[in-house]
Amino acid sequence: MDPTMCTSTKIELMNKLRQRYQNAGRKHRSKLITQAVDLMGYHRKAAIRALAAATPKPSILKSGGRPIEYDFSLLSPALRVIWQTADFPCALRLSAMLPEWILAYESYHRPLKEEVRQKLLEASPRTLERLLSPLRLQAGRRCLTRPGTLLRQQIPIRGSVWEENAPGWLEVDTVALCGGSVAGDFVWMVDGVDYATTWVSVRAIWNRGQAATLSALQDIEKNLPFELLGLDSDNGGEFINYHVMAWLQQRKRPVFMTRSRPYKKDDNAHVEQKNWTHIRQWFGYERYENPEVVEAINQMVRGPWSQLLNYFHTSLKLEKKEKGKRVYDTPKTPLARVVASEKIDSKTKERLNREKSHLNPFELKARVKEQLKVIDKLRRQKT
Repeated sequence: MDPTMCTSTKIELMNKLRQRYQNAGRKHRSKLITQAVDLMGYHRKAAIRALAAATPKPSILKSGGRPIEYDFSLLSPALRVIWQTADFPCALRLSAMLPEWILAYESYHRPLKEEVRQKLLEASPRTLERLLSPLRLQAGRRCLTRPGTLLRQQIPIRGSVWEENAPGWLEVDTVALCGGSVAGDFVWMVDGVDYATTWVSVRAIWNRGQAATLSALQDIEKNLPFELLGLDSDNGGEFINYHVMAWLQQRKRPVFMTRSRPYKKDDNAHVEQKNWTHIRQWFGYERYENPEVVEAINQMVRGPWSQLLNYFHTSLKLEKKEKGKRVYDTPKTPLARVVASEKIDSKTKERLNREKSHLNPFELKARVKEQLKVIDKLRRQKT
């Protein structure tokens, strides 16, 4: 072996000998083995193994399986904007939202190519899940509910599911915008979700007093598209008090009130979920200690915020469990569930559909973002 031969030369020489060896006859192969022994310093058996090894062929890019139908680079620009504006729904909910949101996207932003539009409409929830997988977000929650004692013995614990087909049965809860400390004065959010239609209403209040909570509940009822039939809360004193009880009972048709078991958040699972999706994702965990921010928040949540989430965001409802597997219904918007309900009058349905026909979710989201900036600016001001 020539000691001055560099490594690259050895590799190139061996590749040429190997190529000849693969196509040579028996006598010529013996000569090639001898050359490998002389030039490379191999033992004869090692030279045979080296020359008999498969010659590396130039790699040819060849995709296995079916051709790529959903090109991420082609679909992601529009899909990303729609998904982010819709506040990151799961793939199953997004697939139900896309027909309406694509039209709104083209009206608000720009027309899509026919191929992009068709692929997005044809994409199954599993395909959307693969396309959206890099953007998944995770976060936690915090709760500051303290059990009240007043009237607890008079208010029954809800032991079963309400009338599923009757809108008007609300789960309610409060969320603290306290920045991690409950000392002093700050803003609370009253959150209510209808069990049958998933219609969500929230209001901001200054501190968690009984009068302020009652005022928020009254305002929520005034803006509901259906009659209030029942109220279910945790055991907090802001709900379990004579003010709320008198308001619910002193009417022609008293509203039925129930409560959850103490320290059992699963009893209020529907509203607990909305505490995250409808409050924390929008208002965060910062401290809101300027009372002027209350009215600014309520103006937003009564208007574009409520229209965006109740008219254009789909939700899932659990139908049953089979062998540990959850089975959900078809994703629908709260408005679609209201319109589909036989217990809501046609005038209300026509009014809501007429109102929705003049709205665009992208425009609503832009208005909400602008108002959130104003709210954040007020939050930072010292009182």
